Amino acid sequence: MKVVIVGYGRVGARTALVLREEGHDVTVVDNDERKVERAEEAGFEVIEGDGSNEAVLRRAGVEDADAVGGLTGDPNVNFAACMIGKEFGCRAVMRVSEDYRQEIYERYADDVDDVVYPERLGAAGAKTALLGGDFNAIGELTEQLRLSMLVVPEGSPVVGRKVADIDLGADGRIYAHGRSREPMTIPLPGTTVKAGDRLALVADRDQFEDVRRVLLGEERKGNV
Repeated sequence: MKVVIVGYGRVGARTALVLREEGHDVTVVDNDERKVERAEEAGFEVIEGDGSNEAVLRRAGVEDADAVGGLTGDPNVNFAACMIGKEFGCRAVMRVSEDYRQEIYERYADDVDDVVYPERLGAAGAKTALLGGDFNAIGELTEQLRLSMLVVPEGSPVVGRKVADIDLGADGRIYAHGRSREPMTIPLPGTTVKAGDRLALVADRDQFEDVRRVLLGEERKGNV
């Protein structure tokens, strides 16, 4: 995938690095000279300029990109970058602060493909949102534990079940849950899973296939 990352701060930089490590083509956009220098030193293709400006994003290759991430600390810049990306058929992911009021969140969420709260899930959540898909392995916490994100598909064996009743084995745990277009939070034991919900989980690497089977079913076992 070709991804344009607007903002090379803490979240944008880490997201760009993770995406590149997985083989994706990443272009960075930032208007801060120091951040531009850091991105160039890290080996990224960098466009210096305002990420809310269409001409700047065109220079970054938005016309041929698959996804645009507005990951600056300014929600207005992020939203504008996402809207420009949508005009060119890109998946659009916007960073917001977790303290936004619900009505502001909903205004943004209705127009972009995903909203991420870096304060909670960091670059891992941003990367997963940009790539989309049902089941994404988004990082290694230790040599044995893997952090993953799941969008629960229709027909999943866990649809209709309570979080507390989902058995992921001794070394697997669901640590965050969110309805579509809602922020992810620590789930209550009685939270019932619905199709389209997002689940963040930690699992032992050796049990990863079993976890996938529990959450997606046998027929979806090979779909990562």
